[in-house]
Amino acid sequence: MELNEDVENSQTPLSEEEREGLKLTFISSKKELNEFEQQNIEEAMLWLVRKSLSANNILSQKFICKLHERMFYNVWSWAGKFRTTDKNIGIHHKEINVALKILCDDVLYWINHKIFEPEEIAIRFKHKLVSIHCFPNGNGRHSRLMADIIIENIFKQQVFTWGIDLKESNQRIREAYIKSIRDADQNNYKPLLKFSRS
Repeated sequence: MELNEDVENSQTPLSEEEREGLKLTFISSKKELNEFEQQNIEEAMLWLVRKSLSANNILSQKFICKLHERMFYNVWSWAGKFRTTDKNIGIHHKEINVALKILCDDVLYWINHKIFEPEEIAIRFKHKLVSIHCFPNGNGRHSRLMADIIIENIFKQQVFTWGIDLKESNQRIREAYIKSIRDADQNNYKPLLKFSRS
């Protein structure tokens, strides 16, 4: 199996050491890997149901890492641990800790001072989190779940749909998502906000 491809079909290659972190050595295809990761993510969602979460709990390095760990710990030995290598996206790995602290502080400020509407706060957080690219892999799925946790637990609104209502192929939905992320990179959050509710 070629694990040097990102499991979300994006452009984030894993290092040799990161590939060796695969716990399930019997996996023989990318499809199987995706299925086991999805099972693990569903377990993480059940774990979340039992949690009582406040803004201060959610917007902390401890929770962000714990969520990633819960999403992938059955599959990857490095689940919940910051990457130690640089990727073709994301910031330098030695800057992750500080950048994440600044992001969490900024978002708490946005919430407390109502700087943006609730949906925009969640989506801006998601975008900035995935831009930091804290972990070797799974950053897109992790950041989307974080946005869902913020909108549901802090703002008491429905979770995002992330393109599920679009009558398009998975590839076209992914293309729309990537385009909306690129627009957000240019500080235009409207397409990502629209996609999040489509």
